[in-house]
Amino acid sequence: MVTIRLKRFGAKARPYFRVVVQDGRIATKGKTIDEIGTYNPIEAADKQINIDAEKANEWIKKGAVPSDTVKKIFNQKGIFLNRSAQN
Repeated sequence: MVTIRLKRFGAKARPYFRVVVQDGRIATKGKTIDEIGTYNPIEAADKQINIDAEKANEWIKKGAVPSDTVKKIFNQKGIFLNRSAQN
């Protein structure tokens, strides 16, 4: 199963995350299929989330399942999880 989840970077007590598409069977630090954004919880609120909404919806249409945390980030950014296939 393909998942959309966070991949942690940064120093100790200064986390920085990338929102990535990965095979669910691979470790979190493993190889990614695609990178669709970043999340920095330490930064100011207006610069904290950068997501490519088109890529996110494209992967969701293909069957990728976002983690609970990524769903919350999408809601904060206003990205609606839309599984309907649009041709």
